[in-house]
Amino acid sequence: MSLIPVLAIDGPSGVGKGTVARIMAQKLGWHLLDSGAIYRAFALAVDARNIDVTDESALVEVANNLDLAFKTETDSELVSVYLDGQDVSKVLRTEQTGEMASKIASIGVVRAALLKRQQAFAKAPGLVADGRDMGTVVFADAPFKVFLTASAQERANRRLKQLQNQGSEGIISQILADVVARDERDSSRKHSPLKPAKDALIIDTTELSIDEVITQVSELIKA
Repeated sequence: MSLIPVLAIDGPSGVGKGTVARIMAQKLGWHLLDSGAIYRAFALAVDARNIDVTDESALVEVANNLDLAFKTETDSELVSVYLDGQDVSKVLRTEQTGEMASKIASIGVVRAALLKRQQAFAKAPGLVADGRDMGTVVFADAPFKVFLTASAQERANRRLKQLQNQGSEGIISQILADVVARDERDSSRKHSPLKPAKDALIIDTTELSIDEVITQVSELIKA
């Protein structure tokens, strides 16, 4: 694909991919790709246009013309996402948008249409890509691959804490059920199922702090 170095970070929801990817991109001075945000933004665009998810030609049309931009604030831990010129960062992170994105991401023509869009983010001096098939499909030849895991219960607890910090509420049993259902959908889908790349470093983050995960990923890069 290219000689641009890529650090691919994959794993299910709630394992800390986004935080680890952002910190590593800052440490390395590389570009950042949140592929989950691309699928979530795509889901919002489809919903806003009232497109039926069975209309594959219409879905491909939206994917090919997705007006999407990422903006990293130097004094913020978050990456702002703009869709059609509008900041959709907050709505992008809702459970409803996540569910829509997970369902749409299982459609083969959608993944194919967004593939090159994601690969285009690989620019000098390097790229940190966070998602579910970065190391297995999108950047299969990446020199650095990491797969993060954590128990479903721990990921549900993290999601509940995240919602509470945002001033929202959640029921842990429902959040856990959603986590398990999404894992099943992502890992069993026909196109680009969620799984570690054969050459990926697998890190269980259940009992680890973010700093401990960053240390392991940094050692992989140095090695």
